[in-house]
Amino acid sequence: MSVDHRSRRDALRTLLVERELDAILVTDLLNIRYLTGFTGSNAALVVSARDADGDEDATVICTDGRYVTQVAEQVPDLRAEIDRSSAAHLIGTFSGDALAFEAHVATFAEHRSWTESAPSVRFEPVSGLVEKLRMVKDEHEIGLLRAACAAADDALAQLITRGGLRPGRTEREVGRELENLMFENGADGISFETIVAAGSNSAIPHHRPTGAELASGDFVKLDFGAQVGGYHSDMTRTYVLETVSDWQRDVYELVAKSQAAGCAALVPGAECAAVDAAARSVIDDAGYGELFLHGLGHGVGLEIHEAPGIGKLGTGTLLSGAAVTVEPGVYFSGRGGVRIEDTLVVREQGPELLTLTAKDLTVI
Repeated sequence: MSVDHRSRRDALRTLLVERELDAILVTDLLNIRYLTGFTGSNAALVVSARDADGDEDATVICTDGRYVTQVAEQVPDLRAEIDRSSAAHLIGTFSGDALAFEAHVATFAEHRSWTESAPSVRFEPVSGLVEKLRMVKDEHEIGLLRAACAAADDALAQLITRGGLRPGRTEREVGRELENLMFENGADGISFETIVAAGSNSAIPHHRPTGAELASGDFVKLDFGAQVGGYHSDMTRTYVLETVSDWQRDVYELVAKSQAAGCAALVPGAECAAVDAAARSVIDDAGYGELFLHGLGHGVGLEIHEAPGIGKLGTGTLLSGAAVTVEPGVYFSGRGGVRIEDTLVVREQGPELLTLTAKDLTVI
């Protein structure tokens, strides 16, 4: 399935017209990739609100001389200009009045230089316009997310089959092997530094792997993801090595119940805070609410953390096609913790699960 970048730009134009803006200067590289397909490391894009009749002559991408060939290949449908100072160059050629810019991306120094060099332009700060569009994934994007999740699922299955989770191995060794296996299973990159947390370290939500050795009776928490085509997967599984205690069974079952409730709440139109509450209430009712230390989940796509945020303070509602994580956890400091996380797509008929590794309590 090919990507219809023009339709994405048209959707952005609709937002510009609603705000009575002539154009927007896009400087976030991931937003430029989303709108054009360009993957270089230096670019700026002006999307004009006037290009609603099929003529995109007023929409221009600018990059530098390193990417002359790449921009021609990746963005054949737009006029490209070459200048090292991409954003400043495009502002200098802007012929409208009200130019929006990504206020959450531009620095104060950049904005000051723009206003000084183009005093006749009315710069309008906006935040999250393209990100709003990115919240809803098309089927091409969902296909890439599905492939990224499959690379992570397959890597974990192979790690376990090889005996990669066993007493005596270090957290770092496990993490490196899991990352290598993701590449072997089709990943272009990893989503973030793999979290491997054993024993008492599993009670640290975002523990970084160390030379600590896995031991019999440990919880081992693995939080990891693969990238395919720029899109990220995100998954957490928690295992027990060799022997399991009653308290471990109890906390695992509690988190699994909470995670199931959160997944079930993923319906179009649901308030993000209400989805968090559906999962959190399970843990609260068991008396461990203070040990659930973070939000329930987040959007995932071209970034590992993107809109929407699903937490106590989450705002807005879920839209059909949003890709999100559900990841409750309970953490007993100095003892151990459990997190279970999946990547899912919100659908009218119920959430589509993309991370398919089993979630039953598993003793390895």
